[in-house]
Amino acid sequence: MSAQANYIFTVYMDVEADKEAIFNEVYDVEHIPLICKVPGVISAKRYKMEPLKVFLGGEVKSIVAQGEPQYMAIYELESADVLVGPGWSKAVDEGRWATHVRPYTKNRRHVLRKRIG
Repeated sequence: MSAQANYIFTVYMDVEADKEAIFNEVYDVEHIPLICKVPGVISAKRYKMEPLKVFLGGEVKSIVAQGEPQYMAIYELESADVLVGPGWSKAVDEGRWATHVRPYTKNRRHVLRKRIG
């Protein structure tokens, strides 16, 4: 995490299978670049769930995260106020995100965490 980041905002979601290509295109080419221009946003990164194998209790176990969204974005923020400011408000509805992507997402979760150390 960046030394400037006092908060991380995580967004989790699934997308309808037939919209996955446009979801990834718009997220990478439009949505993340627009969000990163918002004052107070330090960085944004995206992740997709992978199968998990981990050594626990003396053996390798496969763990299935049932019900968890496939996609996650992590936004590093200077302040929680970024999320209610005019820059954020404008950026989240710009481009094709609001019309071509958001309606096809589901299982959405939004979590804000404050750095404590």
